[in-house]
Amino acid sequence: MTSLIKRALLSASILGLSSGAAFADYTLTILHINDWHSRIESNNKYESTCSAEDESEAKCIGGAARLVTAIADRRKAHEGSNLLLLNGGDNFQGSLFYTTYKGTVEAEFLNLMKFDAMTVGNHEFDDGEDALVPFLDVIKFPVLSANVAASASSKVGDRIKPSLVLEVGGEKIGIVGAVTTDTPEISSPGPNILIADDIRTITAEVEKLKAEGVNKIIALTHVGYPRDKEMIAKIPGVDVVVGGHSHSLLSNTDDKAEGPYPTMIDNPDGYQVPVTQAASYSKYLGEFTVTFDDDGVVKEAKGDPIYLDSSVKPDEAVLARIKELGAPIEELKTRKVSETVKEIDGSRETCRSTECSMGNLVTDAMLDRVADQGVTIAIQNGGGLRASIDAGEITMGEVLSVLPFQNTLATFQLKGSDVIAALENGASQIEEGAGRFAQVAGIRYTFNKDAEPGSRIVSVEVKKGDGFEPIDPDAVYSVATNNYMRSGGDGYSVFNSAGMNAYDYGPGLEQVVADYLTKNNPYTPFTEGRVTAVAEKPMEAAPAAEETAPAPEAAVEVPEPLPGSKDLTTSAPAISEEAAPAMTKEEPVADTAMAGKQHVVASGDTFWDLAKTYYGDATMWKVIAEANPSANAKDLVVGETLSIPAK
Repeated sequence: MTSLIKRALLSASILGLSSGAAFADYTLTILHINDWHSRIESNNKYESTCSAEDESEAKCIGGAARLVTAIADRRKAHEGSNLLLLNGGDNFQGSLFYTTYKGTVEAEFLNLMKFDAMTVGNHEFDDGEDALVPFLDVIKFPVLSANVAASASSKVGDRIKPSLVLEVGGEKIGIVGAVTTDTPEISSPGPNILIADDIRTITAEVEKLKAEGVNKIIALTHVGYPRDKEMIAKIPGVDVVVGGHSHSLLSNTDDKAEGPYPTMIDNPDGYQVPVTQAASYSKYLGEFTVTFDDDGVVKEAKGDPIYLDSSVKPDEAVLARIKELGAPIEELKTRKVSETVKEIDGSRETCRSTECSMGNLVTDAMLDRVADQGVTIAIQNGGGLRASIDAGEITMGEVLSVLPFQNTLATFQLKGSDVIAALENGASQIEEGAGRFAQVAGIRYTFNKDAEPGSRIVSVEVKKGDGFEPIDPDAVYSVATNNYMRSGGDGYSVFNSAGMNAYDYGPGLEQVVADYLTKNNPYTPFTEGRVTAVAEKPMEAAPAAEETAPAPEAAVEVPEPLPGSKDLTTSAPAISEEAAPAMTKEEPVADTAMAGKQHVVASGDTFWDLAKTYYGDATMWKVIAEANPSANAKDLVVGETLSIPAK
C-alpha cells in the first residue's frame, strides 16, 4: 500500500474542483507539553521544588510562570502562521499544590496558557471523579480520549470527547485522544469509567474523521513513547503523534535523549509519521513544524524541544499568583525534618529498573514503623517515588515531592508464593520503565530482565537474623506496602486477592518517611544489593530454594494480636489454626477454571461490571471484550448475548 491510498480518499472532492486548481503545501507548527505533574513552581536539578536561593543563582527549570512566558514568546514568533498548543496529559499529582487544591490550580494556569486540546492522563483519575469532574467543569478547552467511556452513572458524563476537528488556517485538523489501557491498574478511575483498547478506539475515530473529509489527523496520546512508535503511528490515517506518559526526552542535540525529535515512523500506508514527546515536569516546551502536501500527506517534520531554564524569564503576574496560592502551605513545606549526608536518588531512571537509595529509605521507614507488629517485608512501587533529595537539609516539602500521592501505610499477610508472584509483576514491564518495579526491605531478589514476563524472578530470599534464607512458598509472611498497591494498583492484584488480615488505614506514607528521617538524623543513603539483575536465564527448577530450606524453620510464626489490634500501629493479626486450613481448601476453588457462560445484556451493563460479576476482578474486562469483538464497549445493546469466557 502507498500514500496513493490516502490521496484516493479525497478523489470525490478533487473531481469537484476545476482542472486548473492548484494547491500549496500546508504548514502547521505544534507546541506541546506532557506530564506536567503539578509542577506549579519551578524544579531544581533533582526534579523537586526549586528554592529561592537556587532561583537567585539561575539554577531553576520550568514551572507555570516559565511555561506562560515561553508559550507567549513562541506564539508571538509564529504570529500569522498556523499554530496549535497541545497537552499530553498527567497535569495532576506531584506537588503540594495538587495535594492542597486537587486540580483547580492546574486548571487555572492551563486556561491561562490557552491550550487548544489535551488528552486525559492516567493521573487525572488518581482521586477518581471527585477531582476530575471539577477540573473538567472549569477547563476552557476540549479534553479528549477515544478510549474513555463513562457509564450513565458517572459524573463525568460527556465531558471527555473522543476527538474533535479544529479549523486552522482554512484547513480541518482532526485530533484524537487516548490514555494508557492499564489506567485501571495504575490509577483509580472507579467502577463507572471504562478504559477501552486504545488501538481499536483510535482507529474507529480516525475512520470517522476521514469519512468527514478530514485528511490531517493528530493522535494526542498518553500511552508512552514505545507504544506510540510501535502501534499508534502505524494506524492508517494517523499523520502525527503527540505523546506523553513515559516522560521521554526526544532531542536532536541531547545525548541523553531516547530518540530523535521528531521520531519518524513508517506507516503501512506508505508514508512517515512524526512522533514527539517533551520529557516532563515542564522542563521543556515541545515545538515542531509539519509540512503536509495538498492531499494531507506529511512531507517534512522538523523541530526540537525548548529547554525552559533560567534564560526563560518567569511571568511576574503568575509568580505573584503562585505566591498567593502557596501561602497556606508554605509553613508545612519549609519545616525541616532531617539532613542527609549525600543525595538520595529517587530518579525515575533508577527506581524503575534497579535498587535505588530512595527505595531503600522508604521501605526501611515502612518496616521501622510496623516492626513491633511482626511485619518483616516491605514493598514499594518505584513509580510511587517522584523525586530525589539533594544533600543537606531535608524539608517536609521535599519529602512530599518524593511521595505526593497521600498514600497510607498498609499491612497484611501473604503466602511466600504470592510474594514471588508480586515480584514477578514488578519485573514484568522493566523495558517500558513501568512504575510497578519493586523496591524492597526485609527481602532480596534476583531477576533476569531478558526472560519472558512472568518468569523473570530467579531467586527470592527473606531476612533471618543477620543473614538471608530462601523464601518458603507455603509460609505466611507479614508485609507492609502502601494502600494503593495493597488494593491492587500497578498490577499488584495478588495483594488484593490473596492478602489476608489487611489494614489499609495507617499513617500517611510521607509522614512515616519524615518521622524515620528525623529519627535517623543525619541520614546516610545507601544501596546494598537488595535487587540484583542477572544476564543468564533463570533456573528451570525454581523450587530448588524451597527444597534447600528446612521445612520446620522455613515457616514464619505470626504473632498473636496485640492490644488494640484494630489500630495499625499496634496490630499484627494472626491467622487462626481453623482459618488456615480453610484458606488452603478455598484456594483451588478460586483457581479452578470457571466454565464459559452466556450473558444477556441488561440496561447499565458494561464489560467492567461483567468482569467484576463473573471473575471477581473488574480489570479482567478485556477478556470479555476480546471474546466479543463485535460488541461496542461504549454502548452495549440491551438484549445482546455476550460470551463470557472460562476463567
